[in-house]
Amino acid sequence: MNRSCRTTCLLIVIFVISACGPSPTPEPLPAREERIPLGAFKVTSARDPCPPLMHSDEWTHPIPLEGAVNTAGAEDSPFILPDGKTLYFFFTPDANVPFAEQAQDGVTGIYVSHKDGDRWGTAERVLLQKPGKLALDGCPFVQGETMWFCSAREGYAGVHHFTAELENGKWQNWQDTGQAFPEVHQVGELHITAGSDELYFHSDRAGGAGGFDLWVSRREGNAWGAPQNIHALNTAETEGWPFVTQDGRELWYTGFHQGTPAIWRSLRTADGWSIPELIVSQFAGEPTLDAESNLYLVHHFYLDGKQIEADIYVAYKKG
Repeated sequence: MNRSCRTTCLLIVIFVISACGPSPTPEPLPAREERIPLGAFKVTSARDPCPPLMHSDEWTHPIPLEGAVNTAGAEDSPFILPDGKTLYFFFTPDANVPFAEQAQDGVTGIYVSHKDGDRWGTAERVLLQKPGKLALDGCPFVQGETMWFCSAREGYAGVHHFTAELENGKWQNWQDTGQAFPEVHQVGELHITAGSDELYFHSDRAGGAGGFDLWVSRREGNAWGAPQNIHALNTAETEGWPFVTQDGRELWYTGFHQGTPAIWRSLRTADGWSIPELIVSQFAGEPTLDAESNLYLVHHFYLDGKQIEADIYVAYKKG
């Protein structure tokens, strides 16, 4: 949703949603396709001037997801569950619309799609706010029956992390994380390892190499310890949107390569994280992997420096 070339989720904007006006009267939710501008067109792989480029022989070439996930709007910020059958992502019908307007269009937010065979089913909105209340939710991260997400919403200044609990098949009991981690940590988009003992996130907090940097905070009792900069991975450009595999051995993230967003991988060694390896380049970002090591990512389409749309792609692990 960013208007620059950086692959990003959203919510890197500070505003008070309540300032946009009174809450709208609750109405039936429209289908997300209904809010896509009439002049929008679906970019296909054949018409893509800058398709994603695979740099590793471990995965197949990235292709758009088969099924009902991708539209002429912007699908972004994917998160795949380990079983490879449930995909969460962010959607907005027009990435060039101001954030405050996205919050009021009735369709922008977090969606979920389930895989049936080789195809993904119709995406359903994940409601994380009371009817009639404004919210701009994104960057979903799911662990077990808990979802972490970012939100700018009525009654809050700026962007906050929230959690929701999965009960009876629905996400409920959403709440501000409060003091889950100190405000001074300046936690951006995050990933908590499977053992819940490490918190990876990006931030432009002081002490970094430049832009967003990758940081890790380790659990100390019931709290998160002081963040440590992952110097082996960070550069003067932006590194962020981390993902750690279930076994804790691989750290994936979005960086840059030749001026556009790219996906990198680092391996855990006895001495720390290894020198990163370029995996996918050219407007590729926000990696997320299932238990079979299939790689899901977002690919942004640009024309004359303007983002047209974004789709979710997959690169299958060979063998």
